[in-house]
Amino acid sequence: MKKILGISAFYHDSAAALTIGGEVAAAAQEERFTRIKHTSDFPVNAIKYCLEETGLNLDELDAVVFYDKPLLKFERLLETYYAFAPKGLLSFLKAIPVWLNEKMFLKKLIYDGLKEIQHFDKKQLTLLFPEHHLSHASSAFFVSPYEESAILTIDGVGEWSTASIAMGKGNAISMIKELHFPHSLGLLYSAFTYFLGFTVNSGEYKLMGLAPYGDPDSEEVKKYTSIIKSELADIKEDGSVWLNQKYFNYSTGLKMIKEKKWTALFSFPRRKPEAEIEQRHCNLAMAIQKVTEEIVMKMAVEAKRVTNSENLCLAGGVALNCVANGKLLQEKVFKNIYIQPAAGDAGGSLGAALAAHYLYFSEERKWENKADKMAGAYLGPDYSEKEIGLMNRKYKAVFKKYADFNELCAAVAAQIADGKVVGWFQGRMEFGPRALGNRSILGDARNADMQKRLNLKIKYREGFRPFAPSVLIENSKDFFDLDVASPYMLFVAPVKKERREKLPGNYHNLPLWEKLYHKRSDVQSVTHLDFSARIQTVHKETNPRYWELINEFKNQTGYGIVVNTSFNVRGEPIVCTPYDAYRCFMSTEMDYLVMNDFVYCKTDQPDWQNEEKWMVKFKMD
Repeated sequence: MKKILGISAFYHDSAAALTIGGEVAAAAQEERFTRIKHTSDFPVNAIKYCLEETGLNLDELDAVVFYDKPLLKFERLLETYYAFAPKGLLSFLKAIPVWLNEKMFLKKLIYDGLKEIQHFDKKQLTLLFPEHHLSHASSAFFVSPYEESAILTIDGVGEWSTASIAMGKGNAISMIKELHFPHSLGLLYSAFTYFLGFTVNSGEYKLMGLAPYGDPDSEEVKKYTSIIKSELADIKEDGSVWLNQKYFNYSTGLKMIKEKKWTALFSFPRRKPEAEIEQRHCNLAMAIQKVTEEIVMKMAVEAKRVTNSENLCLAGGVALNCVANGKLLQEKVFKNIYIQPAAGDAGGSLGAALAAHYLYFSEERKWENKADKMAGAYLGPDYSEKEIGLMNRKYKAVFKKYADFNELCAAVAAQIADGKVVGWFQGRMEFGPRALGNRSILGDARNADMQKRLNLKIKYREGFRPFAPSVLIENSKDFFDLDVASPYMLFVAPVKKERREKLPGNYHNLPLWEKLYHKRSDVQSVTHLDFSARIQTVHKETNPRYWELINEFKNQTGYGIVVNTSFNVRGEPIVCTPYDAYRCFMSTEMDYLVMNDFVYCKTDQPDWQNEEKWMVKFKMD
């Protein structure tokens, strides 16, 4: 059986994944270990974990695979600067030395990184470099439940490609169409992320969450949409886009856009980070989100036309736009849709390994018409009772250990029903950007104040951002208009009409915060302004402990649904270790922490009110 290590690194969201015989054995992002969000460092810790989890060493691997071709990227960089010359000289002078000193010698960097982990025989190591979009496509198709499928990959940019349509069949993938740099839906969306005051490559979620605050009936949204389509992006029928480079600066500059031109175009300047959000910002967010949905839809229709498949696999950063995914699902262009849960660059590590397994080594693909091969995305490290015990002793943590998990669920569900916020830390950590019930913070979806409390007192993030529901798959249709499973929180769907509250006639004219806190449904804390929700369906087969907790909550309240947000605070990655979890618990206003069978009550902890003392202690450690 082929044992293959995939790596994504040096650009964004470094990660490692290890496959054995085409099965995903382990995968993790480097940020979870270093605690540096979206780190681009070589994934030393993630690779160590993958090797330890599988009991392998580097010399036992059949290949190590990097997720793109750096020489093609270098070619694109040179050709782009040449095409735009003499513009971009400053950026050129800054970028080229980095490429010459680092990226051009990527093989050496990889060898040096692997040497930090353990000794290996360099002469025996097979090092492979598939193209970026092939890695993305492989990450989705080869774990999907389909024997054949259209594959649509959309992101910022790989080497040259910014979007691609491919056909997967058996153990093969054939590329059919590509859109090339500098024309990119991902970069267009990121440009608006920047203009609206969020951070590129991490703030796109915020832009998506802000969009429903726009007024869909306003002339301003229509005007902004018209400007985008007439001045910034020429959208073709097949979904390809041509971006007017006189407004953009990402090709050769040091910023995403030419700010003065955008200010003139939209009649207001770039919003500064942390500045107040105004209605015009919301309306512009809505406009670019609607344009994005239109482009994704056109690309999907084209994928259907050129492949004639009933199935679609999605990957690339834009595939994490779950609102667009939800619209695609509603339109029923394809009978079945599968989205890689780690659709961004981190998932490229997994795709690289699978591409090598099936395309380089030509291994047979054993296809079964059932769930995917991602094991619920629970592919990261887990921690034993002994390791939790060591943390308990170090911090003199006060806990109650339950011998009966049903008893634990009953106690924790009662606290959630009472309005308490619970950190839920169980089993193997999730791979990808979503917390799916193993590194989650939980609350009562019925509680009208829960969204505000979680944002301001637990997550310490922007108050406008929505929260997702985790709902038992058996009860999902009781709450949402969703006909399929959504285990990875990658589809947005409407809350059922019978659960909605009637909105006042002037709703869209209300100030942002009044709109946010106006009651919209009986599951208020997971109902966004447009009556939508980003849904995770919870399945007993893939996460029995999380299912049991929510089922117990249902037994007590009649509602098989809870609020689920990632176990972290703003600016930090999702927690990985028991230490990370306890630190986050003690540094926020969380009420309870549950780690495996251990339950911690905040008010039982030593010096629980002395947050400054705890922060000093954690910093020293």
